[in-house]
Amino acid sequence: MKKIRLDKFLSNLGFGTRKEIKNFLKEGLIEVNDKVIKKPVHIDIETDTVKFDGETVEYKEYFYYMLNKPQGYITATKSKEHSTVMDLMYEEPIIDKLFPVGRLDIDTEGLLIITNDGQLAHRLTHPKWNVEKEYYAVVKGNISEKNLSIYEKEGLQLNKEEKTKPFRIEVIKTDNDKSQIKITLTEGKYHIVKRIMEKLGHPVLYLKRIRIGSLKLDESLNSGEYRELTEEEVKQLKKLVNLED
Repeated sequence: MKKIRLDKFLSNLGFGTRKEIKNFLKEGLIEVNDKVIKKPVHIDIETDTVKFDGETVEYKEYFYYMLNKPQGYITATKSKEHSTVMDLMYEEPIIDKLFPVGRLDIDTEGLLIITNDGQLAHRLTHPKWNVEKEYYAVVKGNISEKNLSIYEKEGLQLNKEEKTKPFRIEVIKTDNDKSQIKITLTEGKYHIVKRIMEKLGHPVLYLKRIRIGSLKLDESLNSGEYRELTEEEVKQLKKLVNLED
């Protein structure tokens, strides 16, 4: 049995502020178990049925979305200087409760998880859990002549103080001017892919994240589009970081 105040219940689901919900109650728009309720009461979210303006309301504590981030947007909830990834989700009623998991640079595209589940977000980004992030990249020059397998065991010394964890690079296609690669790593440090490729002598020309752990970018999503994750996708992500229900 899980009790919650009716106004908080509806506010959490994006039906309005708690003050607005109280006005809706006075107007007779809200029913609990088929009875019009005029004042905030506590309800059991597991057994009570709530209707708003005749429509049954299903309670969800957490929300999970996949966004195909375009270039030109920063990974933040608010900014006075730039458009943010949350601007792409303005139609979601619970927008003020959502936040992006990790970050992608303003000129980087691809998979971004948006949620209000802080525990899952923390584990997906914490180095302890070694969650893989896979990127598709176009880099400058012909990379096929380099011995890339060494980095799967030893990582790369970026400077005197900083060394990466092991990572792997798969060469898709290459010519004298540029190469297409996939790079998979478990770190989320600032500009990490760009810094690695710069150190290897192949600066990044284009970068797109295509996978986080078990979650692959839905190819049917156009740039700037998003969708809710399926129950199975959420289940697999939680399993990856030991958060199974």
